[in-house]
Amino acid sequence: MTDVVRRADAVPLYGPKYAEDPRGLYAEIRRRHGPVAPVLLEGDVPAWFVCGYRELHQVTADAQLFARDSRRWNGWETVPDDWPLLPQLLHNPSVMFTEGPEHTRRAGALSDALASIDQFELATQCERIADAMIDSFAGAGEAELMSQYVSRVPLRAIAVMCGLPEDAARMLVDDVMGAMSLSTENQLAAYARMQEEMQRLVDSKRDHPGADVPSHLLADGANLSGEEIMMDLLVVLTQAHGQTTKWIGNTIGLMLTDERFAITISGGRASVGDALNEVLWHDTPTQNYLGRVATRDTTLGGQRIRVGDLLVLGLAAANADPHVRSAEGTVGNRAMMSFGHGEHGCPYPAPELAELIAKTSIEVLIDRLPDLVLAEPLEWESTVWTRGLTNLRVTFTPAYVA
Repeated sequence: MTDVVRRADAVPLYGPKYAEDPRGLYAEIRRRHGPVAPVLLEGDVPAWFVCGYRELHQVTADAQLFARDSRRWNGWETVPDDWPLLPQLLHNPSVMFTEGPEHTRRAGALSDALASIDQFELATQCERIADAMIDSFAGAGEAELMSQYVSRVPLRAIAVMCGLPEDAARMLVDDVMGAMSLSTENQLAAYARMQEEMQRLVDSKRDHPGADVPSHLLADGANLSGEEIMMDLLVVLTQAHGQTTKWIGNTIGLMLTDERFAITISGGRASVGDALNEVLWHDTPTQNYLGRVATRDTTLGGQRIRVGDLLVLGLAAANADPHVRSAEGTVGNRAMMSFGHGEHGCPYPAPELAELIAKTSIEVLIDRLPDLVLAEPLEWESTVWTRGLTNLRVTFTPAYVA
């Protein structure tokens, strides 16, 4: 017998209304219910939507009360085996679902491995990768940047960080990016293929270590098992590529359409960092995130939350919370919730590495093709969970490539 309650005033967090105007729906939810609201996920599955900045900060800071292990959810009996959100919520042995000392051990090793990356060398590698990508289309005078550039630079950079052959990285990312549009059965098959490829990488690095993330994890004093390393590397690869790609694309789109940044696209690079920051506030790649589960009855944002209830982290909605949004704008304000918060937020220094890859790729593009012009209207893929450009077609003066 399930304890799940579907409230009559719950707001569907999916469907045409969301697709047409997610920001407007967030504002409506906040007006009707305040910072924590009853919502229905796809399939009319009930959950709580945390859209207030302070409340989201509270949830992500208290991992004991709002836990990450999805097996605690009281709604498993309500979802069918082909529920589209099952892959996001189904527990797996990666660092994403660990708690307590186990999470500290795993996340600490991952942070140490990422911190071992020489950021100066990574920037140099990114410049070389970006130049090579631009060389492939610079003479044409036109390009579709998402497919020809934006998605390729972070993929190759992450492959370098992981000591992973590019072909293997591309296969893994294709599986991840395509999985959400497949049936649950095919999604699970895709995840199985990804795990096999990452296991081959770990086995290879055990025999032939190098200056890369998996080799550092294998040597870490946390004594991670091969399965733990495989699962955590898969998290790093898929999350880093998908979110960094969208961050780069959304930022280039902003700089080509917003007059506040237009002068920079043709004259310098001073505001690239500002544009990246602006995107995290207004068009953050991760819009919402599943999730947290209450470990006991509690009150949050004026709502009664019961043990086992599922919470959706409304990152984009919290960033738009008028109680914290400065009237002066977002320039210089880096307190957005786009990378999460607390022990289950994006592990340090992953945000720094993502920003380095994003900033370098945009700066090289501007330096090489300073007169970029948008050739077609921006095309967005905006789901409940992510927001990013699917098309970024531009024209420019053809550049000679030696």
